[in-house]
Amino acid sequence: MGVSGGDGTSRAAALDAVKAAGLVFGDIGTSPIYTLTVILALIPRTESTVLGVLSLIVWSLFLIVTVQYAWLAMSLGKKGEGGTIVLRELLNPLLKRARSRNALLILTVIGISLLIGDGVITPAISILSAVEGVPLIPGLEATGPDLLVLLAAGIAIALFAIQRRGTERVAFAFGPIMVVWFVVLTVSGLIMIVQAPSVLLALNPLLGIGFLFSNGLASFLVLASVVLCVTGGEALYADMGHLGRDPIRRAWRFVFPALVINYLGQGAFALTHPGASSFLFEMILSLSTYLYVPFVLLSIAATVIASQAMISGLFSIVYQGITTRLLPALKVDYTSAQLRSQIYIDSVNWMLLGAVLFVMILFRESRHLASAYGLAVTGTMALTGILITTIFLRRHRYGHAALAWSITLVDFLLLGASLSKFSTGGYWSLVLAAVPMSVILIFLSGQKRLYRSFRSVPLDRFLRQYREVHDTMNRISGTALFLARDVERMPPYIARTMFVNNILYQDNILVSIVVEDTPFGVVHDFKRNLAEGLRTFEIRHGYLEFVDVVSILRDHGIQEKAIFYGLEEIVTEHLVWRIFAMIKRNAPTFVQFYRLPADHLHGVSTRIEM
Repeated sequence: MGVSGGDGTSRAAALDAVKAAGLVFGDIGTSPIYTLTVILALIPRTESTVLGVLSLIVWSLFLIVTVQYAWLAMSLGKKGEGGTIVLRELLNPLLKRARSRNALLILTVIGISLLIGDGVITPAISILSAVEGVPLIPGLEATGPDLLVLLAAGIAIALFAIQRRGTERVAFAFGPIMVVWFVVLTVSGLIMIVQAPSVLLALNPLLGIGFLFSNGLASFLVLASVVLCVTGGEALYADMGHLGRDPIRRAWRFVFPALVINYLGQGAFALTHPGASSFLFEMILSLSTYLYVPFVLLSIAATVIASQAMISGLFSIVYQGITTRLLPALKVDYTSAQLRSQIYIDSVNWMLLGAVLFVMILFRESRHLASAYGLAVTGTMALTGILITTIFLRRHRYGHAALAWSITLVDFLLLGASLSKFSTGGYWSLVLAAVPMSVILIFLSGQKRLYRSFRSVPLDRFLRQYREVHDTMNRISGTALFLARDVERMPPYIARTMFVNNILYQDNILVSIVVEDTPFGVVHDFKRNLAEGLRTFEIRHGYLEFVDVVSILRDHGIQEKAIFYGLEEIVTEHLVWRIFAMIKRNAPTFVQFYRLPADHLHGVSTRIEM
């Protein structure tokens, strides 16, 4: 029995690692298709420059992905939660001053927006770079850029169309493909290293540092493209909620050496084939013409999976934004019966597809798109570095804080280098990020102003009126639920429903759903009886929990006849508040987000001028 259990545990761990390869490592795993090709097009190809660039790539992967994300950032969560919003929720309780909390909120909004902008460019550059291997197939040399863009667009549409089937099924299908991909990267890299073993010298970090100091401005421009090798690190971290920390770390132990070996192999190929330009594809073609077509198909599949990693990460980030009230509510579908953390958000999916197709048509080639890529990635990484450093400092883990800050300085160096691409397309990262940032800022400002406009009723005054009507009015049989975030200051719709519209049930329950600062945990119970026929029920849950409110109510014997909730009818001439009103009008309500039974719901409108 004991041996069997051990084998079963090992098998489950291996299966989880394969799923992680399919779900979170696609983006960073397909960077070898274009990274070295873009970099070596910028500089003279000598042995010293190739070794210097390879050293920068290897140590960027180690410092940023292995140390910053896989070790430091992933060690902060309790059960495998990740992403910018999680870092904010971890840090917020450690800050005393309101000014510090406001600064943290601004950093979080910027981080979310940059990641969403990155989520548009990642699928576009990944899929375009893969289909650009098609013209190297004998007989297809005349394939033009228009046809390649059309092919890439078709692949993107197919990918986004299958999202509603769920990330669990996608990961099950994609995991084995990515394992084959990483095996091919490793084997092809090893074969090339044997032909030019001097590339192993690039494992020495001094070669990368020497390259930076000996090439002046050119080395700074190269750094802006070295960023391409670490794209996917933030999505990898945001995706922790789908699979947890341990499977991702286990998979990285296999993925990291595969990437390093392949980059070194490409460097060896670049040195031994001076006329080559698209190194990975030409490297495979030089090994076997028969294997080249299957490899192109494999690379297209891998880049589809790369896009999946970013899409899954964005679903996680958006859900966290909704539960922490940074983003308006959106319709969320749960795609796994076993893991409630695996979700699909329809509106995000199709808006992302539209943006990806726009970027593909605009840039047309991956090398052009590489100019736009990097600014959002490095910005997000630098913000992550600031947040994790501050958390370690506040927790008095000074050794970790010093290490985190050292790597954050590297993030800022890469960010500064990426700014050099601003005028050649890098500004598109900021344009794409500006859209979600505008939505978030308008939503947050509107919610704050809306809350100030509410004429909430103090509890003592509400109870006086309640007792008066309770003693004199005919009551409806059964139970009614009234949703109230804070019963100490009663929402005006409850007073109007009971005292103006004369709707009073025999059993009236005020239900509060409170999101905690912690990621996990759900507690629920009746809190107190405020008066005869009036009691309170509270549900408190972590911001990463997926709560089944109806089941909780039934577990406590609550069988309501009606559920009342407040709606705001916003009247305004101000342009910003009109946009806010449109966002509120088109977003699902609070009760729809928690999937309360539609046939019991009664929305009570309150007219508010802004």
